[in-house]
Amino acid sequence: MVNIEEFITSVVARATEELYGVSDNLQIQKTRKEFEGDYTVVVFPLLRASKKSPEATATELGEKITSTTPEISSFNVIKGFLNLVVDASFWASRFAEIVATENFGMAEPSGRTIMIEYSSPNTNKPLHLGHIRNNLLGYSVATILKANGHNVIKVNLVNDRGIHICKSMLAWQLYGGGETPQSSGMKGDHLVGKYYVEFDKHYKAEVKALVAEGMSEEEAKKKAPIMLQAQEMLRKWEAKDPEVYTLWETMNGWVYEGFDVTYKALGVDFDKVYYESQTYLLGKSLVEDGLQKGVFFRKEDNSVWIDLEADGLDQKLLLRGDGTSVYMTQDLGTALSRFEENSLDDMIYVVGNEQNYHFQVLKLVLKKLGYEWSDNIFHLSYGMVELPEGKMKSREGTVVDADDLIADMVGTAREMSQELGKLDGVSEQEAAAISEMVGLGALKYFILKVDPKKTMLFDPRESIDFNGNTGPFIQYTHARIRSILRKAEESGITTEGYAQAELLPEEIELIKALSEYPATVRTAGQQFAPSVIAAYAYDLAKQFNGYYHDHSILKEERTEVRALRLMLASEVARVIRSAMALLGINVPERM
Repeated sequence: MVNIEEFITSVVARATEELYGVSDNLQIQKTRKEFEGDYTVVVFPLLRASKKSPEATATELGEKITSTTPEISSFNVIKGFLNLVVDASFWASRFAEIVATENFGMAEPSGRTIMIEYSSPNTNKPLHLGHIRNNLLGYSVATILKANGHNVIKVNLVNDRGIHICKSMLAWQLYGGGETPQSSGMKGDHLVGKYYVEFDKHYKAEVKALVAEGMSEEEAKKKAPIMLQAQEMLRKWEAKDPEVYTLWETMNGWVYEGFDVTYKALGVDFDKVYYESQTYLLGKSLVEDGLQKGVFFRKEDNSVWIDLEADGLDQKLLLRGDGTSVYMTQDLGTALSRFEENSLDDMIYVVGNEQNYHFQVLKLVLKKLGYEWSDNIFHLSYGMVELPEGKMKSREGTVVDADDLIADMVGTAREMSQELGKLDGVSEQEAAAISEMVGLGALKYFILKVDPKKTMLFDPRESIDFNGNTGPFIQYTHARIRSILRKAEESGITTEGYAQAELLPEEIELIKALSEYPATVRTAGQQFAPSVIAAYAYDLAKQFNGYYHDHSILKEERTEVRALRLMLASEVARVIRSAMALLGINVPERM
């Protein structure tokens, strides 16, 4: 299919080459809405070659293009800008191409293999609102990259070891009384999270008591008995103590079952799951290699470091004095094994912006070790999600739990849909399915429409509004079009002969919007930005609603005009469905 921007650029380049002997550094943009035209050529950069005024240059160029290119029907000049009007027949043939293209918007295979890591939860608590942003962002970017023709491997690195895991385990041992997900009726991840909060409660009480006895707060935090017990438990875990190891496996098993339920409800999945307990020792050999090459140095306490001060950073620990690894050690080893095992072209980490420095160091250390592919590591950094009532803290139990939020969104979607009469006449089963689709669509769209780098405020009720820039507005537009198409089919109305109809300006605008979908998918892939797709889907839905408000479809008496409008509606629904799928959002057939 012809790329319109490329076509216009080639037309202008050919004309400027013939007139002025130049064809590069052309400035072409979409014509602003207040002016007549489709594409605007900025002629100021051509003046040195044309040796004429801006107006004379633009006029001469416009005359040349319209006389040699039948697809450009007319032009107008405003100061130093040449506005080109693309002929209606051009848009008609583009529309026919869109209709005939089965996977419209999807790119041919690129031959590139990209791994994207997202979710990366800790096994000491359930997933929360911050994890939801991470999962939705990672899954959507993976889907967009697939649409760009890449081979995509979706992975999850579960943080299943460390002091925070031992805190939950110890609290369960001390205060759990043998409670299990089965005996309590709680999801496993919620049960383990309950004991993480329980640990913090007892820890704070012990610190307070020690301070009251005259100890400094800093010392009390180190010497609180429960903290010392947790540290001892971690040492036993690393020594593979059978009792501690069995408890660890049992409680992690509870958490994984809980996570799987949440992932399924969110509609996200993974091709491979890595576990930190299996990867934390990777990278020690890399550290030895770096020492031999003189990239790293050893301090008196036997710890290993890298000095990055010449690179504007600081000194970074790579191995503790007792030989145990740190996060950086693990990430170095994991990165190497992933690139070598999967022949990766790119590796994307979806991790919050508090880890920006970590990934800056990771890339730099790999580069200094001689791994050129370190340039192909990308940290997709995102901001925190806040609620109208403020920030969340896991250890204090003030987080917004992912399962509760999903349930609330579905419940609110049902309540609001019923109020607006959007569930009238549907079965209970269908009402439940629509409520789930709308609730999750609202949640996903509200989060993904925001640039990932920005900290965002999530307001559940605002996200389910059926008007404005929301998922339900776009879902309802799709359902409305599907209703029109069903009625047409029931009445025996077809799209036959649609190509014979003359296009109205509003119809050309809709075809233009549709024709921009492949370029939008490409841009979203290049920028790892679902927000680009979200903005496009909203604009297309809004544009169609305006068109449908002004132009009847089924009541139109001219057969070919009715056929054209029906075909336009059908293609708008198809592209909305495709765009929303890139965001991980389903759209209902009826509402």
